[in-house]
Amino acid sequence: MPDQAVTLKDVARLAGVHPATASRALNPETRPLVNEETSRRVLTAAAELGYRPNAVARSLRTRRTHTVGVLIPDLNNPLFPPIVRGLEDRLDAAGYVALIGNTDGDSTREQRIIEQMRARNVDGFVLATAHLRNPQLGHTAEAGLPVVFMNRIAEDYSFPSVTVDNERGARMAVSHLVALGHERIGYIAGPQDVSTGLTRYRGFQAAMDAAGQEVRGDLVTFASSFSIGEGYRCAQQILSAGGCTAIAAGNDMLAVGCYEALDDAGLSCPRDISVVGFNNMPFIDMLRPPLTTVAFPHYEVGTQAAQLLIEQLNGDEGPVKALFLAPELITRRSTAQVS
Repeated sequence: MPDQAVTLKDVARLAGVHPATASRALNPETRPLVNEETSRRVLTAAAELGYRPNAVARSLRTRRTHTVGVLIPDLNNPLFPPIVRGLEDRLDAAGYVALIGNTDGDSTREQRIIEQMRARNVDGFVLATAHLRNPQLGHTAEAGLPVVFMNRIAEDYSFPSVTVDNERGARMAVSHLVALGHERIGYIAGPQDVSTGLTRYRGFQAAMDAAGQEVRGDLVTFASSFSIGEGYRCAQQILSAGGCTAIAAGNDMLAVGCYEALDDAGLSCPRDISVVGFNNMPFIDMLRPPLTTVAFPHYEVGTQAAQLLIEQLNGDEGPVKALFLAPELITRRSTAQVS
């Protein structure tokens, strides 16, 4: 015969408290309602007995599963692990578990994952996959599920969001190249149907205009995805036009592809062409040469996104929050003065 399961009443009896008190102490959301010494006794008793809360019973009682659906566009992109780590740490502190879904930028797959997560009764969503226009979000909004945008925003829906000030960051990158004396600057833009691609391109245009420099159409290319392959293709297109002394890329993955195109063309960075990226993703400083890029606090993006969702789940009312974290230019050896 299997051992009988340890119950909440067993924990309460060992800790010398009422079962309701034990329940509050075991729940991270309600633990602050119990004094520290009592909480310690309950947690110690639960550990000694090997108590495991019954998630199904809890969800029936609270009408919550304490799970959150998190959609990421590309788990191969090194940018996202530190963001997700911040998200998970904050959710865990509030008693929630993240269910991660990778969409590969495919809207059909994204919709399928959303439907599967809704079938599992997630309490809300954090989306790093938002396009500027997201028809599938209408169903989620109609269902009344809390949604937070992370690293991206959408035009059609007013959901809480946390992202970097992308336009300002792009202006910083281009202004850095201008200060180094570059006058023929190419740009590899990200997809224009997502906020990160569009706003960074606007920042590039604004910085060029402020510097009194012409935006040459043959030196601007548009990537279909934030990928190394697209960076390589777009950089080849810019190089074929000739006359370029620097290239700003819409993100670091595109910049890595640019490095490959320069190498294949027999060109040296930064001697022949300076390159600047955006995101300061992990390990980007280990490229040769290390990449000049625009940084922002990845971990904080995740923690802030989780906090915005937790506030909704707790019923906090108020204006919709849109957080824009400050970018920072990190100068390394991929950019140099025009000789």
